[in-house]
Amino acid sequence: MDPKSQRVKLNDGHFIPVLGFGTYAPEELWCNSLQPELVRPALEKSLQNLQLDHVDLYIIHSPVSLKPGNKFVPKDESGKLIFDSVDLCHTWEALEKCKDAGLTKSIGVSNFNHKQLEKILNKPGLKYKPVCNQVECHPYLNQSKLLEFCKSHDIVLVAYAALGAQLLSEWVNSNNPILLEDPVLCAIAKKHKQTPALVALRYQVQRGVVVLAKSFNKKRIKENMQVFDFELTPEDMKAIDGLNRNIRYYDFQKGIGHPEYPFSEEY
Repeated sequence: MDPKSQRVKLNDGHFIPVLGFGTYAPEELWCNSLQPELVRPALEKSLQNLQLDHVDLYIIHSPVSLKPGNKFVPKDESGKLIFDSVDLCHTWEALEKCKDAGLTKSIGVSNFNHKQLEKILNKPGLKYKPVCNQVECHPYLNQSKLLEFCKSHDIVLVAYAALGAQLLSEWVNSNNPILLEDPVLCAIAKKHKQTPALVALRYQVQRGVVVLAKSFNKKRIKENMQVFDFELTPEDMKAIDGLNRNIRYYDFQKGIGHPEYPFSEEY
């Protein structure tokens, strides 16, 4: 990654922006459409809604499959999610066919741990590797082992919740400390005359991580672009590395409660 170029070359030759998606058009395959025969129809429906003939990136939202159907989050009478069983290798083959059909430029995954990535990478007859793995990643959960694994396979790690949890929802653990109030981040920000948010974003950029920094605030969007105007020292990077506590803001396991769900481990 060259932070100055503000984009990263993917293993299929296409590019992705270093910060946010901007005009880059990604789309996610939701958990209730992981059965191979549902993959292309789900993408075609999204393309119709978006009024596009293709997307830049199509990713599997999660390795956990939910019951197919019209319900976005299918639950039983007791309020528990209804899971489905699927071979992710077959799902991946369906994504490869979408790429071959020109419906998406690139294909990737989200919320996969290294074992689930290996299953795809070791699949007999693999045609395309995932270009990226999108996971929760910030100074309190720096995903260092997963990052190194992804780099070793030329897979870009994409960070969501890079600034901690910004919105409350049933998935967010509200008991966690506020990342942007961390004294180490604040001290480094003061030294560079930047905000703690920019320091947290710059930390990821210098590690070779693509950052999702979604905002609807024009002032905030403009501020985020200042991440390319300064550089953290090796000492700064080491200090921020030391903040890792394996804290997850998005407690998916609490909401999902599935034994094979990957969020219970960092790597």
